[in-house]
Amino acid sequence: MSVRVRFAPSPTGHIHVGNVRTALFNYLFARNQGGKFILRIEDTDLERSSLESEKLIYEDLQWLGLDWDEGPIIGGNYGPYKQTERYKIYKKYIQKLLDEGKAYKCFCSKDELEEMKEKALKEGRPPRYNGKCRNLTLQEIESFEKEGKKASIRFKVEDLEVRISDIIKGEISFKTDAFGDFIIVRPDGMPVYNFVVVIDDALMEITHVIRGDDHLSNTPKQVLIYNALGFKVPKFAHIPMILGPDHSKLSKRHGDTSVNQFREKGYLPEALFNYLALLSWSHPEEKEILSKDELIEAFSLDRVSKSAAVFDFEKLKWMNGIYIRNKSKEELTKLCVPYLISEGLVTDRYVNENFDKLADMIESIRDNLELLSDVAQYIEVYFKLNTILDEKAKELLVKDTSIPVLRTFLSEIEKVDELNEKIYKTIVKSVQKSTGAKGKNLFMVIRIGVSGLTKGPELDKLVVNLGKDEVVKRVREILRLIGNHDF
Repeated sequence: MSVRVRFAPSPTGHIHVGNVRTALFNYLFARNQGGKFILRIEDTDLERSSLESEKLIYEDLQWLGLDWDEGPIIGGNYGPYKQTERYKIYKKYIQKLLDEGKAYKCFCSKDELEEMKEKALKEGRPPRYNGKCRNLTLQEIESFEKEGKKASIRFKVEDLEVRISDIIKGEISFKTDAFGDFIIVRPDGMPVYNFVVVIDDALMEITHVIRGDDHLSNTPKQVLIYNALGFKVPKFAHIPMILGPDHSKLSKRHGDTSVNQFREKGYLPEALFNYLALLSWSHPEEKEILSKDELIEAFSLDRVSKSAAVFDFEKLKWMNGIYIRNKSKEELTKLCVPYLISEGLVTDRYVNENFDKLADMIESIRDNLELLSDVAQYIEVYFKLNTILDEKAKELLVKDTSIPVLRTFLSEIEKVDELNEKIYKTIVKSVQKSTGAKGKNLFMVIRIGVSGLTKGPELDKLVVNLGKDEVVKRVREILRLIGNHDF
């Protein structure tokens, strides 16, 4: 049978990076093996699930490039792909277990169950169900139902031990006396996760269940259900969790944790895809910058570590910067535009009328960008002259050569019809010859004259992109500040 894997999120909001890393490993494994990647929505938690959150999941996965072969939106031969649409299917298999004596109705109240738990703990035993309703007669069941008592349904655990061979964790043995007869349907009639996930995976012919190791404790219960219903047990691969920089479980207190947050900050999907793939997995040649195709070709579960991965925000940012620098000039500009508009630096009309000029500006600051959202900070110099000079700028401007440098530079700029890099360099040489200034007393002073800052884009590109009229206007303003001692 060809490989079939699934990602089954609950629609309760944007996807956490831990969950999307699980989706990504499933995706890479399926693509590497020429199999199918299935999306299934586990929406039985009616209080927390919503259609809006469901749409967010689709958006997050599509943005990241995790296209599914079967599931919501596109359909498939094994649907429905939402659990709330599969109740009739679940009911059929619940009845099968009851009819075969592999499950039973339990009428114990919450208070009774709590009392059992407390007693077991006091006696040093696992707090598991004591089997009180395991052997109820039909008459007793009918009597309880006539009284209006709601029953949960428990799976009857007969095996003393469950053994699994996990692709990542290896051979694992579970003693069933740790949990005993467990609930598969709540008193309100809602089947629980450990039951429905088995039915869904079995009927959708899932061959490999690749999921976080926080699900490892659920596995023995699920294996028991597989066996009781005569289903083939899939291969399991439990991947380690993702930790924050402090080595505790990654959570909101560490910063961005959802795909949407990374997207809004200006991370590129290719960079996040690449980075997440390297959390607890490594390339055979230890490469780090890898395209989707390269990751698909190299991915294998036997290179997944047993150890938890630490989410390094700085490394992700570094990797994102590499992907930004590899974008074409036009594509990078289009990606940056929304951030410039949101900061009020440009309008749609400005972009339409000055796209090439804007692209040149962004190109001059490309190497400074680690996030797309950084663009507003670095490009602001093109839209606004800084007139609140820092101490370093003031120290330079009071030197004897500074005013002559700026006045000569202004005079030379005013003589030309237009600016380009060649003309700019000729002007600078003329200023140097006339004033004798060099080094920072020349270049840094010119930079302050055209921007009011001591740092920024390459000076020749800054001057050319600003254009003659804007440069003249700015240098005059800085000279006015110096003359009036307004700094």
